[in-house]
Amino acid sequence: MTKSELIARLAEANPHLYHRDVERIVTTIFDETAAALARGDRVELRGFGAFSVKERAARIGRNPRTGETVHVAAKYIPYFKTGKQLREKLNS
Repeated sequence: MTKSELIARLAEANPHLYHRDVERIVTTIFDETAAALARGDRVELRGFGAFSVKERAARIGRNPRTGETVHVAAKYIPYFKTGKQLREKLNS
């Protein structure tokens, strides 16, 4: 499902809201989630899952085309762990 499909479904399910308001709500939720992760915070949505940030240490990699070793810098990556209710719904 894409962001525009999510907005369309939510607008369909809530006819009392304007499409532009639903779009603004979804965009705000995504923006706030990204901002919280950028600050290093954890975002937990009960029953759905939790977003957090993990650090990948610097390492020595290999260029697959040339075979030469390259230094890969440390970086932060987003991590998602599913909630219990979501796991149960997927595996029922």
